[in-house]
Amino acid sequence: MKIKKGDTVKVISGANLGKEGKVLKVYPDANKVIVEGVNIIKKHAKPTQSHPDGGILEYEAPFNASNVMYLEKKTGITKVGYKFVTETTKTGEVTKKVRYSKKSGEVLD
Repeated sequence: MKIKKGDTVKVISGANLGKEGKVLKVYPDANKVIVEGVNIIKKHAKPTQSHPDGGILEYEAPFNASNVMYLEKKTGITKVGYKFVTETTKTGEVTKKVRYSKKSGEVLD
């Protein structure tokens, strides 16, 4: 999965089209993400010890990760890819797999 927790994303389809937010949680097995301020649902709750008044609670619900794209500050929305980068250290060369922006070519993270 190319979207990670903490990424800034933009919704590209669905009822929340055009909204932007930070990824709060990722479910790679289900291919779903929870984005801050997007896909808000209301749930009716009975009074409990943690919520003594009960009432209507609002929270972000997960939705499919294919409905979002990574958002860069400079270039806007972009695809994310993987590439291998070789770094030279004191002990020798180390090859690392990194995420990068396909539009600008910059390494993410």
